[in-house]
Amino acid sequence: MRTKVIDALKSTEFGKEITVKGWVRTRRGNKNVGFIALNDGSTIKNLQIVVDYEKMAEESLKDVTTGACICAVGTLTQSQGAGQSVEVLAKSIEVYGTADDTYPLQKKGCTMEYLRGIAHLRPRTNTFSAVLRLRHNMAYAIHTFFHNKGYYYFHTPLITASDCEGAGQMFQVTTLDLNRIAKGSNPEVDYSRDFFGKPTSLTVSGQLEGELGATALGAIYTFGPTFRAENSNTPRHLAEFWMIEPEIAFMDKDELMDLEEEFVKFCVKWALDNCMDDLEFLNQMIDKGLIERLKAVTETEFMRLPYTEGVKILEDAIKNGKKFEFPVFWGCDLASEHERYLVEEHFKRPVIMTDYPQEIKAFYMKQNSDGKTVQGTDVLFPEIGEIIGGSVREESYDKRMKRIEELHIPMKDMTWYLDTRKYGSCPHAGFGLGFERLMLFVTGMQNIRDVIPFPRTPKNAEY
Repeated sequence: MRTKVIDALKSTEFGKEITVKGWVRTRRGNKNVGFIALNDGSTIKNLQIVVDYEKMAEESLKDVTTGACICAVGTLTQSQGAGQSVEVLAKSIEVYGTADDTYPLQKKGCTMEYLRGIAHLRPRTNTFSAVLRLRHNMAYAIHTFFHNKGYYYFHTPLITASDCEGAGQMFQVTTLDLNRIAKGSNPEVDYSRDFFGKPTSLTVSGQLEGELGATALGAIYTFGPTFRAENSNTPRHLAEFWMIEPEIAFMDKDELMDLEEEFVKFCVKWALDNCMDDLEFLNQMIDKGLIERLKAVTETEFMRLPYTEGVKILEDAIKNGKKFEFPVFWGCDLASEHERYLVEEHFKRPVIMTDYPQEIKAFYMKQNSDGKTVQGTDVLFPEIGEIIGGSVREESYDKRMKRIEELHIPMKDMTWYLDTRKYGSCPHAGFGLGFERLMLFVTGMQNIRDVIPFPRTPKNAEY
């Protein structure tokens, strides 16, 4: 029966024979004894397999090289050397799969850019195995948080005929022969012949459908892939990413901000409580201030800041000599550099910015009594900038109709959504959090392509 490496390292059953299986990280030794560092992905730590060459001929171990997959049977014993508390004295070793000297992950440093080119192998590295274990734990924390609060996991469609954000940057879904259309003489596409009989795209958000769930079940959350056809080659953008989007009936702006803060703190604390081995590795190898920053978030009350006050702070900073790449004025959509200044330099803690100008926010947000601003609630984090975008949703049918007409949103795509305002409309609110943005913060990684197993970016759709 196989023992996982993580369990072997915790065991005190010395003298017991165990079987461990995994991949060879390194092999070293002298003419009398060999040492194999074995890892099976269950922990960042390796288990040392000790081979006595008097009992097992070194020649029989020629295929036990870096990257090879092996099965080792031996006796669990207290380690005689530094660096580990237990080790296995091998009785037999079987090689499942060999790896010759062309294996790309030899014992040497690799750049992140190099590893992105071999994304099919990079999960075997210490860095990416740590990131992927943290990714699992963050997903588990998200489901735990909402389940414990009585929210229902609501599955929204990936293929949709509506554009939630109004950005128009969507991936089209079609079964039509595009080559034939391109060669045809008719510029009009006959979508009646398409699979769904109309233009459809991959979703940019599950929010609108999530609102339907909230107005029936009271409180729901979505957690799934979303897609943006933005031609953005930046360390903060992906074409395919995961979103967490709760929608809650009868929630006002203050309650929404409370939820946003509670949720993020819960996830960060989950990482600190359950993933410390991986965090300590990333703190040592990737970001020396990672653990300190994570602890600070869980122990600090978030600043709540109206947009107008935030702009004034930024304008004052400019007057005092602060340089920004992008201009600051009331009505601008704040850039990441502005958000990070407020968080990292001015307040030195996370900020929830509220009450944005209506013109820079989505059509569904509730308008304030001033007629100029809406009840948006964006959470801004150190190193990241915006990590959550939320708002109170406009529940008035008349106000919603007026805004749709102002923005020239096609009514044929909105009738089902407007029914929630015609029949039993209720106050409600929600937010969206990009899962990979959360992962950037929790891992200390610098590029969003390194916190998802197989990144989708412009001109890149490998695997």
